[in-house]
Amino acid sequence: MDQQLLAKTFVELADNLVADFDLIDFLRLLTDRCVGMLDASAAGVLLADRDGKLRVMAASDERVRLLELFQLQNDEGPCLECFRTGVPVIVPDLGTVTARWPRFAVATQGSGFGAVQALPMRLRDEIVGALNLFRTAPGPFDPAATPVAQALADVATISLLQQRTAQRSTVLNEQLQTALNSRVLIEQAKGKLAERQGIDMEQAFTALRGYARSHNRRLADVARALIDGSEPLTGLGS
Repeated sequence: MDQQLLAKTFVELADNLVADFDLIDFLRLLTDRCVGMLDASAAGVLLADRDGKLRVMAASDERVRLLELFQLQNDEGPCLECFRTGVPVIVPDLGTVTARWPRFAVATQGSGFGAVQALPMRLRDEIVGALNLFRTAPGPFDPAATPVAQALADVATISLLQQRTAQRSTVLNEQLQTALNSRVLIEQAKGKLAERQGIDMEQAFTALRGYARSHNRRLADVARALIDGSEPLTGLGS
């Protein structure tokens, strides 16, 4: 494990008290670093909206985003169970849980994953969501990596709750609702850019994110501009 990158990640996840805090980019950082540093092939984050319903907010790749949506649509899977119980759900071999989550187990294996663990995003009694980590091969998760993943989820949760406290006029649920609306824009922009440039959805997201970061702009603003054609976005294929 890259200790310097790990330390940097904790700092980045804790550094949320800024005026242009971007929740979607923040959560994507969490999933990307879990994949880059820990015993995970892919990762996703689900957060509860203002009505307490889980929503897909970040995924390290398109396969995971679709699997997270599949969990919600079929009301079964480790992330839902983790969110409802507030305790980690660890499945070293998805082939052993076909009776527990029949549709999810088949869909996940069909997407090339053999193991999954869901970690709660909680602070004491308040649960805001769950972090899902997937591995391609069945087998136990690295016992040293799982506590680190939980620590990253904990820091991210604290940051989200601190953000709510810092912005007293905007509660966390409203912020999440805004992020959900932004997520829709970003998905539309991904599709438009992917079709225009003949690339896949993950490459389209990487291009959008890279453009937003290099121009110091919010992802949603770039996505909106691409969709409505209100500005050239030079270098993004518009």
